[in-house]
Amino acid sequence: MLEGAKTVVRTLQEAGHKAYLAGGCVRDRVMGCAPQDIDIATDARPEEVMQLFTRTVPVGMSFGVVIVLEGSYAYEVATFRSDGQYLDGRHPSEVHFSGEKEDASRRDFTINGMYYDTLQDRIIDHVGGQEDIRAKQIRCIGDPEARFQEDKLRLIRAVRFAAQLDFQMDPQTDQALRRQASEITSVSAERIRDELFRILTGPRPAQGIRLMHAVGLLKPLLPEVAAMEGVQQPPEFHPEGDVWVHTLILLEKMAPGTHAELALAALLHDIGKPPTFSVRERIRFDNHCQVGARMAGEICERLRLSRKQIDQVVELVREHLRFKDVRQMRESKLKRFLRGEYFSDHLALHRLDCLASHGDLSNWEFCRKKLNEIEPEQMRPPRLVTGDDLIRLGFQPGPVFSEILTAVEDAQLDDRIRSREDALGLIEKQYSPNKSEGG
Repeated sequence: MLEGAKTVVRTLQEAGHKAYLAGGCVRDRVMGCAPQDIDIATDARPEEVMQLFTRTVPVGMSFGVVIVLEGSYAYEVATFRSDGQYLDGRHPSEVHFSGEKEDASRRDFTINGMYYDTLQDRIIDHVGGQEDIRAKQIRCIGDPEARFQEDKLRLIRAVRFAAQLDFQMDPQTDQALRRQASEITSVSAERIRDELFRILTGPRPAQGIRLMHAVGLLKPLLPEVAAMEGVQQPPEFHPEGDVWVHTLILLEKMAPGTHAELALAALLHDIGKPPTFSVRERIRFDNHCQVGARMAGEICERLRLSRKQIDQVVELVREHLRFKDVRQMRESKLKRFLRGEYFSDHLALHRLDCLASHGDLSNWEFCRKKLNEIEPEQMRPPRLVTGDDLIRLGFQPGPVFSEILTAVEDAQLDDRIRSREDALGLIEKQYSPNKSEGG
């Protein structure tokens, strides 16, 4: 990736232009980290960039952005610019091509406002980014009130960088963030979702969620999560503390790089507890899994997740207590659970849930042992009868088909039948065509 970027920079510089790596990849270099992506800034105009390279994609000509394809990588090459007023909290009303200092001064945070000259191996820092990296602080470039007003997404981006880099917020930046936090809802759900996913799947997700709450971003975005704070739990099951504390401990134990759907389910798995809290002989949260699943679905819809993503998160929340019954399950029910599409995520979430509370992993270990013991053909046995067989037996197509076929498979999974003849005998014994729909 870096070698291709150097080629792009060299081509631009040899044509008489300034050209540097810019933004996050420079921050990563200063901090000694591998860059996640590479952007290039130049004084060349978009049309000049397109003349210098044979493979380009003009993705944002009015903003001076051209994609240059070099080898197997795509590099965003942006012309130095200064921005006019931001009237919609996201886009500048006008853009002027400018010099490198002006370009640096329009960026969000000092740590993202540096350049790197790959040919001369030097950092170009007009905004004090290196000093702030040494001080381990997030600081807006220029007036923080203005930076956040230009693009409200920077409010949550500040939190993400602070959490993932383990930095503190510069006092002025922190104060401006808190003053404008309630305006985060003006940002599109898609952009919020993407930043939330980056927080949850990166390093220190608990720190990110905790900081979102502290600065006032969590309540307007995820009031259901903020509501967990102070909701007590029965100490015999949750010695760690309230629902909020439990969830943060769980997130602390989650590995960086956990995929987004599992990470979101981990955050939301107990959101059904605040509305179902009651005290009888002890603290109870009756039906909180089902209530939480409905709430999780609403949150996922709000964040514009895909239908498949929503189904996955909702299932993880709804079924997260199912492990308490695995030792008492019939073989058929257990095998259906173990072979489920998202079972590896269920297993991972259950482990985290236990580690963040009582620490008892015996049901987790039981399921892992069962997974190793049960052969694939026992988990998913071949079908012994079909719908055509049922029609030949005199059954009319309808809901009864599913009922019969499920009963046959349950008998297979319980090892009560093994052959087609066994299956037909079971059907003849338990079902009558005259009782089926249309019979």
